[in-house]
Amino acid sequence: MYLTCLDLEGVLVPEIWIAFSKATGIPELSRTTRDEPDYDKLMAFRLKILEERNLGLKEIQDVIQTIDVLPGAKEFLDELRSICQTIILSDTFSQFAAPLMKKLGQPTIFCNELVVAPNGKISGYKMRCEQSKLSTVKALQSVGFETIAVGDSFNDLAMIRASKAGFLFRSTEQIIKDNPSLKAFTEYGELLDAIKKEIF
Repeated sequence: MYLTCLDLEGVLVPEIWIAFSKATGIPELSRTTRDEPDYDKLMAFRLKILEERNLGLKEIQDVIQTIDVLPGAKEFLDELRSICQTIILSDTFSQFAAPLMKKLGQPTIFCNELVVAPNGKISGYKMRCEQSKLSTVKALQSVGFETIAVGDSFNDLAMIRASKAGFLFRSTEQIIKDNPSLKAFTEYGELLDAIKKEIF
């Protein structure tokens, strides 16, 4: 039985932190997991900027409410879910993802949790588990699933490599160049066809 694991940001929705960077005029916040392989280092950098600028969860959520899913993403996801069990594996946070899941038709998402103070300041974060995407793929495989994984960033590479089939989608030139063995796509139709070939 096949199960497809999709990254969220950059694959189905725009990068949340890039949108927030543009909305606030803070260019440093445009760094994502495409730029920084060390997620803890990236989050420490982000939280430090939020603290310095006195920004909290509400300000980020207000921007997220204005974000729409990528063109064609919901149609792609609807068709994929009609032929294959699908889970979104993301290093984002439940407090960020909820409104975007509504726009995608409420797919299943496994993500992380922010630690938020009563005043709305983000004081930290809790990862669901260590190496959450890779750990989840291995757990799914241990209960009988053949996994197909799709992502665009450094933090997706481990789950892609561990899966029966894995693809890069709208990734960076550098990540594509550094991983020549991985098929890379830019259009949902091409990606869907590649997944169908694995399943059927």
